[in-house]
Amino acid sequence: MLSIEKVTKQFGGLVALKDVSLTVQRQEIVGLIGPNGSGKTTLFNLITKVFPPTSGEIRFQAASLNPLQAHQVCYLGIARTHQIPRPFKTLTVAENVILAYLYGKPEKKNRREAAQRAQELLALVGLEKTAENPAAHLNDVECKMLELSRCLATRPQLLLLDEILAGLNQSELQRFRELILRIRDEMGITVFWCEHIMRVIMGTADRVICLDHGQKICDGKPEEVAKDERVIRCYLGKAEEDSACLR
Repeated sequence: MLSIEKVTKQFGGLVALKDVSLTVQRQEIVGLIGPNGSGKTTLFNLITKVFPPTSGEIRFQAASLNPLQAHQVCYLGIARTHQIPRPFKTLTVAENVILAYLYGKPEKKNRREAAQRAQELLALVGLEKTAENPAAHLNDVECKMLELSRCLATRPQLLLLDEILAGLNQSELQRFRELILRIRDEMGITVFWCEHIMRVIMGTADRVICLDHGQKICDGKPEEVAKDERVIRCYLGKAEEDSACLR
């Protein structure tokens, strides 16, 4: 579904990503891990055309994303959350989702249909009781759930999650893990998930990719990645036999 081929991104003299190649297959949940500054969010920004790659190519279902603009990538079927959600605070929670449904694809849509779908998605993420409240009244965790529902409203085939678990407690983490599995299994959406909370992503993803200093250093099953010396070294500073911190 997603193919990234020898992608490099430079910001002046800083090389944020260097010759990164990877794939995401249809209906996989793929985890993206790595220390702060390893290039994870930069990679998501390249996929969603926040800015273009310096070199290399990104393809989605055989179509090159390189010449496209951000809204065209969304039209193709790619949606992403951001680490800091930015809802339309003067609109209601439901209106935020309705807008995403109406403008996430280029074809015309019915407002009543959009409102119905918004209610369904808000129920999915647990925000149905806040639907008529201003988005400005949501707390940080609720804003993340609104961000997710807005992404789903665009009817994506590929969902990019950027550190969406920050601030969640233990019970919320478990519910979110179950939600991601539902999104993949019931809605048929492929998930590419950047995260720092290892026990959740290692226990959910089919495959995990690790970046370090802008380069891919490991790609495999979660249990394999957790034991890889290069991965342990990039997190702990040295190779350790005990990789419990990554599980």
